Amino acid sequence: MLIDFRPILMTIGTLLVILALGMLVPAAVDFFVNNPDWRVFAGSASITGFAGGALAFANRGGEGRLSLQQAFLLTALVWVVLTAFAALPFLFCELHLSVTDAFFEAMSGITTTGSTVMIGLDDLPPGLLLWRAVLQWLGGLGIIVMALSVLPILRIGGMQMFRVEAFETEGKIVSRATQLSAGISIVMIFLTLVLAIALSLAGMTVLEAAVHAMTTIATGGYSTSDASVGYFDSALIEGLITVGMIMGGIPFVLYLKIIRGNRRGLLQDSQVRWYLSILFCVTMAVALWLWLKDDFALFQALRYSSFNVVSIMTGTGFASTDYGLWGTFAVGVMFFLMFVGGCYGSTACGIKIFRFQILFAAAAAHIRRLVQPHGVFTPMFNRNPISDEVINSVLSYFVMFGATFSVITLGLNLLGLDFVTAMSGAGTAMSNVGPGLGPVIGPAGNFQSLPDAAKWLLIAGMLVGRLEVFTVLVIFTPHFWRS
Repeated sequence: MLIDFRPILMTIGTLLVILALGMLVPAAVDFFVNNPDWRVFAGSASITGFAGGALAFANRGGEGRLSLQQAFLLTALVWVVLTAFAALPFLFCELHLSVTDAFFEAMSGITTTGSTVMIGLDDLPPGLLLWRAVLQWLGGLGIIVMALSVLPILRIGGMQMFRVEAFETEGKIVSRATQLSAGISIVMIFLTLVLAIALSLAGMTVLEAAVHAMTTIATGGYSTSDASVGYFDSALIEGLITVGMIMGGIPFVLYLKIIRGNRRGLLQDSQVRWYLSILFCVTMAVALWLWLKDDFALFQALRYSSFNVVSIMTGTGFASTDYGLWGTFAVGVMFFLMFVGGCYGSTACGIKIFRFQILFAAAAAHIRRLVQPHGVFTPMFNRNPISDEVINSVLSYFVMFGATFSVITLGLNLLGLDFVTAMSGAGTAMSNVGPGLGPVIGPAGNFQSLPDAAKWLLIAGMLVGRLEVFTVLVIFTPHFWRS
């Protein structure tokens, strides 16, 4: 049976129109400061808006129920097509980035990865800096809506267990997604405005505050300086951004529940408790290492540890200093931490906390069965039993995540990258973290010097990691097209 592409193309067209409207924001800023790049954004918005409007208009009869195949294709194609149009300002701006670099920057932005090929951020026009932030903010919003509305239906990596909370049937996708995205948008706008005002009062300019507020709440990590947040050298600014990153890693539906009067739901959620506990324990461990081994003052150790640990675990990718110089233990912790993400339904990246909870619960139940073969032990999550289907789905996710990570690492090795750069590059791409390790792509470097083939491989890694692995891989199987 042939796939009906009309609802897919109509949705993509609508999102392209939204993307075009987003381009008008940096266009207005550049026009206000009399920077000629406003024409680039205006032209890109015209092209994007025309393409999106044409797609939406030509396929306007395609709304309605989505099949499983259509949902898989829509989820993958949206991110590729939006990235292609989002790259236009990078391609035509005064920097004249190559197609590879422009696509890399756009993909990194829209997946909230935060890796960059751009050098000299301190001297870039305000519109370009703002566009990078707008991309990450829109991408972060899209990630939440996708995780809550589409992925539970696709039964990706255990996310089907959240389906009851989000959407009951495929027929409700459009209407319920509209309601949910509106509520999530209001929460994101509110948190972004509050953080922007706080950062402005803490010493940032209006542009710096706006950019960092958007990329913090979206856990994206694009900054206005090559030195990232370390440029400001302010404990107050780092503290505010740390709080913002932590909030970005919490399920946004819990904020909606708080607004509706459920004040206890936040700390009753086992994901949030695990998330905050891991952040606290790792922060204390790294701070203790810096205090005892690197002769940091206690407050300084806590300051640098908390900011950078939160940044890596949430996948934000900001850096206040080069943690690659902190010694073997701290670097090792940062490497493994980049795979541990935030909560389901947040903007955070990496392997979501609930998957580790399910894995540990299943392992604990298995160990108890080994000790008491005739006992009945049911693994639990949030006081609910975990089905075998969910456990198998999570285990499959871990296997495919590891296999894809290995393939990308070996591919980067074949392209001439050293092992540390290749391994951390694959990890940071698939976990959508931003900086890797080592002198090339570490917190003090960037991805500009990598060969184009390596950049395209990392682009694929960003997409696969952001879309939870199976969403992309399944459409390359012959069975998908025959079903």
